[in-house]
Amino acid sequence: MKRCFHAIDKGIVGGVPGSGPALRRTPCAVFQEPGAIPSIELSAEKAALNEVLQANSLSFNPVHFAGEAHMQRRFTLKALTAAVALSGLSVLPAHAADTIKVGVLHSLSGTMAISETVLKDTVLMAIDEINAKGGVLGKKLEPVIVDPASNWPLFAEKTKQLLGQDKVSVIFGCWTSVSRKSVLPVVEEMNGLLFYPVQYEGEELSKNVFYTGAAPNQQAIPAVDYLMSKDGGAAKRWVLLGTDYVYPRTTNKILRAYLKSKGVADKDIDEKYTPFGHSDYQTIVADIKKFSAGGKTAVVSTINGDSNVPFYKELGNAGLKAKDVPVVAFSVGEEELRGVDTKPLVGHQAAWNYFMSIKNPDNTAFIKKWSDYAKAKGIAGHKDKPLTNDPMEATYIGINMWKQAVEKAKSTETDKVIAAMAGQTFKAPSGIVSKMDEKNHHLHKSVFIGEIKADGQFNVVWKTPGPVKAKPWSPFIEGNDKKKDEPEKK
Repeated sequence: MKRCFHAIDKGIVGGVPGSGPALRRTPCAVFQEPGAIPSIELSAEKAALNEVLQANSLSFNPVHFAGEAHMQRRFTLKALTAAVALSGLSVLPAHAADTIKVGVLHSLSGTMAISETVLKDTVLMAIDEINAKGGVLGKKLEPVIVDPASNWPLFAEKTKQLLGQDKVSVIFGCWTSVSRKSVLPVVEEMNGLLFYPVQYEGEELSKNVFYTGAAPNQQAIPAVDYLMSKDGGAAKRWVLLGTDYVYPRTTNKILRAYLKSKGVADKDIDEKYTPFGHSDYQTIVADIKKFSAGGKTAVVSTINGDSNVPFYKELGNAGLKAKDVPVVAFSVGEEELRGVDTKPLVGHQAAWNYFMSIKNPDNTAFIKKWSDYAKAKGIAGHKDKPLTNDPMEATYIGINMWKQAVEKAKSTETDKVIAAMAGQTFKAPSGIVSKMDEKNHHLHKSVFIGEIKADGQFNVVWKTPGPVKAKPWSPFIEGNDKKKDEPEKK
């Protein structure tokens, strides 16, 4: 008797052809007589029943099914159960599931695929690495990949599928805040667990979410402080340019209040928004040049997705150089610059908690792991030019911390894992020991300002002395001083 699983829809993952081995498995129970063809399929529950039958030398007339080239003899679970009952034997309890299912909820198509696809691959790399070391609680991790396709309501539907139908223990996913906001009520209602790996606007704290990206005080505020400083160019006027959704609007609300607290007048702040997928930035860049004539100006960009490519191309076309009007971006990293001629963009900046160019042994090892994985899997773009970025690091930290928490809790049960996540630490590729706050579900993170180089990498020009504790409730939004720095118990 042999036990195995048979994969179906080979070569299709989450509806994406050619993206890897199938993730769905179809178990069934059979007997294998001497001389029968191998690779017989058997689920855990049915294996237990077959073991009972074999141990007691029971036999039945099998039901025959025609195969492609041979006959396999199969018993249904119902028939086996009835047989055991007739024999006077007690039915053994079902074995526990052989794998721990992990949901991967990233856009593999649509406007956000440029940023999110690589995060799916980062999760898969980490799963392969964990499985190679024995898995978690003695079980292998099994990824279940879905494509919400940059469609915000679809994120909620896919989350229901992952938690309700696929029975995943945890979800790693989302990029935009509107996608996270779509998922949030579902994970709360179904008591699921989401690890969210991207910088965001704060103003949220959920029991069911761990935020491994930056809060505003770990990215946006330090970036503005740097641009206001002498080293950063001493900016006096500000263009707040973003994609029109909750993250840019809320971040810019915080930044406007912060700038006003520093004495910046309303007339020296220009706020602009474009829709997802916007591609014509000629007028906007011309407006920025005109606005900058009124004094030293900096642009804070919260443009997301593939719109970053035409925006940066237009900056280059217009000759808007960093020494004249520096642009600092919060959603542009090494991956987003892949398709852009970066020579005209040298000196423009990004604020993150990790850059590929950071030099330390942990980052060298992380880059090598990714490079080897990308080449082995033939990942488009990365197999020839592997790149790492901040959300990849945040994803990698998140899945490793989750693993540690499950092992500490000795369970994948959501509430037990949440309790075990408090205070988890992990040696991050950024060079710090990253810690999950004991209360507020956010990582303590160092902040780096990097300037774009001609090769599309970043030269770090400023960093915090050490990790910064996240403030999910910004002090620059009225009423936040009364909010607790921990999720409400539900």
